[in-house]
Amino acid sequence: MRKITLLSLALAAVTAFGGPVTAQSGQFSPAVIVNDSVITQYELDQRILFLQLLRAPGDPAEEARKALIDDRLRSQAAEQMDISLTAEQIQAGMAEFAGRANLEIEQFLEAIGQGGVSPESFRDFVSSGLAWREVVRARFGGPRITITDAEIDRAMSVAAQRGSGPRVLLSEIILPLEPTTAADTRDLALELAETVRSEAAFANAARTYSAAPSRQEGGQLGWMPLTNLPPQARQVVAQMGNGQVSPPIPLGNAIALFRLRGIQQGGEIAASNITLDYAQYLIPGGRSAEALTEAERVRGKVDTCDDLYKVARGKPAEQLLRDALPASRVPADIAAELARMDRNDTSVALTRGNALVFLMLCSRSATIAEGTDPTVPVTVAAEDLPEGTPAINPELGFGRGPSRAQIREELINQRLAGLAEGYLAELRANAIIVTP
Repeated sequence: MRKITLLSLALAAVTAFGGPVTAQSGQFSPAVIVNDSVITQYELDQRILFLQLLRAPGDPAEEARKALIDDRLRSQAAEQMDISLTAEQIQAGMAEFAGRANLEIEQFLEAIGQGGVSPESFRDFVSSGLAWREVVRARFGGPRITITDAEIDRAMSVAAQRGSGPRVLLSEIILPLEPTTAADTRDLALELAETVRSEAAFANAARTYSAAPSRQEGGQLGWMPLTNLPPQARQVVAQMGNGQVSPPIPLGNAIALFRLRGIQQGGEIAASNITLDYAQYLIPGGRSAEALTEAERVRGKVDTCDDLYKVARGKPAEQLLRDALPASRVPADIAAELARMDRNDTSVALTRGNALVFLMLCSRSATIAEGTDPTVPVTVAAEDLPEGTPAINPELGFGRGPSRAQIREELINQRLAGLAEGYLAELRANAIIVTP
């Protein structure tokens, strides 16, 4: 059970649930049918158990149902694109996921097995995510995503303005991962996470084990924006309290532990660092009574931007436009309207040619992404990054902030995640989903 607890901490879980769900006699009966593909009651029960073990937020039964439907849609998209996975890819994906809890595959399977989750269910979970990763790369990746130097400059300005957004005062221990000693390093990280609670103990451990220059100061760093940290570390640190030590956090070729010594809420993020995600649904007829009536009908059918995909089903592709742009690149008339709107608000003040613009604000966020759902591994392949770019250089630690290569990776991941979610919403809108 200690492994289950560490697993939950490493995945930044926040909500606990009740007891496990057991499969009934009709466990292989259909629970949901997605485009003629059956999700059995057994699969649903298994996913519920898995989410409970991960202490994932939300109602486990409802979240499991949604996740399995999305998994079917992802797998069907991969099949349509003739994308298949090798046994080596699946094994590597399972190792990657288990590594987030600082466990080997066998240890992870043993841990979830204690909670009733089968190895096959975990394999299916990972395979769906990996197949979707390949779909996203094939559909949106490569040269189709370009990150300019100006975009990187805007993103790095968040880190430069140390008063913008939350700031944290941390101590760090950075443990390099070498192939020959990786298992011993993971064991050491687990031991330190459980034993070095006090400031003095953490400082002594940093001087003894850490590879970062901060070891000379007992691992202590100065105030830094939370956005200086990579997403997987940012997610954990954001939920910590003063004096708390993080679980081991995998960072590619290193494992990090942090002790939070203070947190401050900074000022507002500058407008130049804001990204606007918005949709335009073009209704023929300009400001005619018919077009305005249609706009009211659409307004009554949509709660979020994703709902517009259902409204636009069967219409020409150019009738629904969705963009996620830095505020400075949004056309002035649209930017003026969006400035008065909150998330999911709509406007019909603008026209384009002979079309009424049904404008909807999907989200307003900082340029640097806050991270993506860990169960949907949409990431940049190593071959897409400049040669020699590490996830973290253990000899530097975090005192110097993110590099331009790391910021570029985050921006690509943010762009990919947005495109992937939009595509998945389109697949949902076009799917035939039946609950027997």
